Amino acid sequence: MNLVRFQKSPVFSGLFREFENDFFRNNEVEKGDVPAVNILEDEKQFVLEMAAPGLKKDDFKINLDNQVLTISREQEEKKEEKNENYTRREFLFNSFRRSFTLPETIDFDNIKADYKSGILRITLPKDEKARLTRDIKIQ
Repeated sequence: MNLVRFQKSPVFSGLFREFENDFFRNNEVEKGDVPAVNILEDEKQFVLEMAAPGLKKDDFKINLDNQVLTISREQEEKKEEKNENYTRREFLFNSFRRSFTLPETIDFDNIKADYKSGILRITLPKDEKARLTRDIKIQ
């Protein structure tokens, strides 16, 4: 005997499931409201790359607070058009915020950021003094 999941309306089941996922899950990265981030690592540094085409470097706010690096953007735009018979107002609010907890091995004084060709790149150099792995000599 096989068990089969019962669906009242198989025609609309995908539509309702998609609505339910969008309404209850609210995963902003999955919906595209937050730019995706690549994290690269080598021996000397970490590099965060955020794809954000069409923006200016002044649109971003980068903050470091207690080993948490936060990248955010807030935009508010208002348009108003008046005519004899109507008034039209449009409001646009667009913002995002991404936070990353940084390891203690980062050289916090030498973090650098630049924005070129739609890519925000934040370089996080590693601090050799704060290495977490080392050899211990037995005495």
